[in-house]
Amino acid sequence: MNAPLSSPAASQVDSAAGYYRYHVFFCLNERPNGEDCCALHGAKAGFDYCKRAVQAAGLAGPGQVRVNKAGCLDRCSAAPVLVVYPEGVWYTFVDESDIDEIIESHLKNGQIVERLLIPPHMGR
Repeated sequence: MNAPLSSPAASQVDSAAGYYRYHVFFCLNERPNGEDCCALHGAKAGFDYCKRAVQAAGLAGPGQVRVNKAGCLDRCSAAPVLVVYPEGVWYTFVDESDIDEIIESHLKNGQIVERLLIPPHMGR
């Protein structure tokens, strides 16, 4: 069952909660030795799409959502990887529809998308 994480995105900065309601980090790490990494699994395209979609939905900015690039998040076996803070919810995705679901369910409505969660045992 998906329990709400919190109320929908605030329109104003809540200084008690932090500058952003949600901070989304996409691993864009690329390994020069050919070792598996998020960059080989479409992470940059996913990041670019998410950034545009969050902006288009009016969710970007202080008190709302920030989408950022990250280096290695050390969960390579689940690539591509993104993590949503402050909850620390780890997701993988296949395509833009998965990212749309994360935006709609998690970032807009505070509902974890359980089918996209990375199992705790999956690391590098």
